Amino acid sequence: MGRAGGDRAAVLDTSEAAALARAYEAIGLGCFWTTDADGRVTYMSPSAQAALGGDDGAVGRPLLDLFLRPDGEGERTLPFVMARKGRFERVLVRSERDGKTRWWSLAGEPRQAGRGFTGFLGHCEDVTEERLSAEESSHQALHDPLTGLLNRRHMSQLLDKTLTGFAVQQRSCAIMLIDLDRFKQVNDTMGHAAGDALLKQVADRMVRVIGDKERVSRLGGDEFQIILPDEDDRGVLGDIATALITSISQPYTIEGSRCMIGASVGVAISPYDGDDKDSLVRNADLALYAAKGGGRGRFRFFAPDLLKAAEDRRLLEEDLHDALEKGEIEVHYQPVVKAQTNVVTGVEALVRWNHPEHGMISPARFIPIAEESNLIKVIGEWVLRQACADAAAWPGNLRVAVNVSPVQFADESFPAIVASALASTGLDPDRLELEITEGVFLQEGCTTDARFNALKGLGVRLALDDFGTGYSSLAYLKTAPFDKIKIDQSFVRGATGADSRNRAIIAAIVALADALGMDTTAEGIESFDQFELMKQLKVTLVQGFIYSRPIPNAAFVDNIANGEWVIEPAGPARQRHERFAMFRRVGVVHDNHYYPVVLRNLSATGALIEGLVDVPVGTDFVLDLGDGQLCVCKVRRSRKSQQGLEFETMLVSDGNGGLCTRARVSPYQLAAAGVPQSVRGDGPHLIGRSEDGKVSMPMFGMSSDWKSRLDAA
Repeated sequence: MGRAGGDRAAVLDTSEAAALARAYEAIGLGCFWTTDADGRVTYMSPSAQAALGGDDGAVGRPLLDLFLRPDGEGERTLPFVMARKGRFERVLVRSERDGKTRWWSLAGEPRQAGRGFTGFLGHCEDVTEERLSAEESSHQALHDPLTGLLNRRHMSQLLDKTLTGFAVQQRSCAIMLIDLDRFKQVNDTMGHAAGDALLKQVADRMVRVIGDKERVSRLGGDEFQIILPDEDDRGVLGDIATALITSISQPYTIEGSRCMIGASVGVAISPYDGDDKDSLVRNADLALYAAKGGGRGRFRFFAPDLLKAAEDRRLLEEDLHDALEKGEIEVHYQPVVKAQTNVVTGVEALVRWNHPEHGMISPARFIPIAEESNLIKVIGEWVLRQACADAAAWPGNLRVAVNVSPVQFADESFPAIVASALASTGLDPDRLELEITEGVFLQEGCTTDARFNALKGLGVRLALDDFGTGYSSLAYLKTAPFDKIKIDQSFVRGATGADSRNRAIIAAIVALADALGMDTTAEGIESFDQFELMKQLKVTLVQGFIYSRPIPNAAFVDNIANGEWVIEPAGPARQRHERFAMFRRVGVVHDNHYYPVVLRNLSATGALIEGLVDVPVGTDFVLDLGDGQLCVCKVRRSRKSQQGLEFETMLVSDGNGGLCTRARVSPYQLAAAGVPQSVRGDGPHLIGRSEDGKVSMPMFGMSSDWKSRLDAA
């Protein structure tokens, strides 16, 4: 009896089932639909029909026509399952009406009759909110909540997937690591809310440069990473890195205050610098470290010697701590000359480190180390006092210019240090010129203004150094009491070119300085065409190799013994690409043979090699600079064992003051061609056969001393 009653309770008659279905539809829990054997709708709940069918309704139309064509992996199943005429559950589809997209979950049960399949009985449910919530959760899991960029996890997955696929296809992929310079100072002085607002603006600028938000990630803090698939042209990558640095270095307005930061960039390219995620990221990080160590605000490509360079840097830092005490730090002086008369009016004091083992070490190497190790204040004060003492003993009234780092300028005791140096040496304050870079203008405020006022109160002169390189603003000249603008040598280089805009920029700087009653100094003048252009543009003073290199104090005193020094300019007639002198073993390929040679100098357009004899002018070579860098070139000069080479394609900047090829040949291709991995000192190497299959013999002899030179390289 109980079971019979239970069975009757579990069964609904037709009217009850229909009523239940209508109640289910009315409550909004879901909708029902039916089709005929051809897939045309024969019934659809009113609410679904209004959302999907519109004014024309849904009945009589193919069910598939009510939804968008599938373009995602999960959507492709609806046409397939309906064609199978079998049961299906939870198939996700999309519809669009009045510009609004909705998501639906469909399920269907086939109807069978005596003649076979007659259509579907189905259910659908609007799952738009559920879908959007899932997408938002997925986005939050893979994106940085502050900037909206990819997060570290997502970028790691993307990079791993890209490199794995590209390795099979032998495609390249570059990554950039970006670290913000001086971001911590903004956080410390303006607060974390301002720091967060700044990071959002930085992210927007990066995306504008790259053009694709899904290639840029924030790894955390002020570290960012960019992935650039199918890009191995180091000229293009250098341009992108420069554009990033330039964009990020422009002023920001945060909560009504103005602030400035910079950026350093490290670049690594697969497969040359690593064929897996971990090695590529590690090497990009080494390149970033080298960029920051080179002075910040620059980019650097990874090179195998960076590992050794990092160790050398550590050892230099140890030695630098004792350099002052051991008397290894020196001050040299480069004349600043009045362009129209060739009369020396002053000098710039330049610090030099005479290392007992390595000789003279470039300031470009040890000044960044001094800044990071907090030695810059000690070294800077010593240079200031030494320069004042030397200048006080010179005959006449020549001025001495001393560079001031942003770290020194930020020290509240700096004006007192300057006053002490003047008092102890007796130097007239008007003869001391402090060269201050635009990096001191991290943000506007009373502290910076007070420092300027204190220094001007001492009677010293102030020069704005490296004007136009990264942080320029006319507001500096309006508020800061400068006496001189120094035009950076980056504007001088290339100014004589026919299509260069540098000429107009220099002219504008000179006009601005004249209007404000300031002098102008052009740095880095080396050739007569540069020199004549500076005079033509009415630049007041000139500094550069065309007059003199920096010289020790004793040599300078000898030249001004009579109280005046007139220097006749001397140098090349025209600016040429900078040549880097070196003594390095490389190789050249000719006529299926690989010859070890010594590279004596290198420029963007050519090189000088040594080691071969009897090489005719016009001979074609391929110069192997190592690390897959091959340059097609032609012999333009040949004298004894030296050959001057002209490159078919110019080299590009490596981001560290050196040069590199735009593209590289993969190690796999080099191995297949038989090019040696390293240059050995045992003569030329056969690397192939001529077209007729015959082995060619070496065409050129080797100079008698090539082996000893190579062994020493």
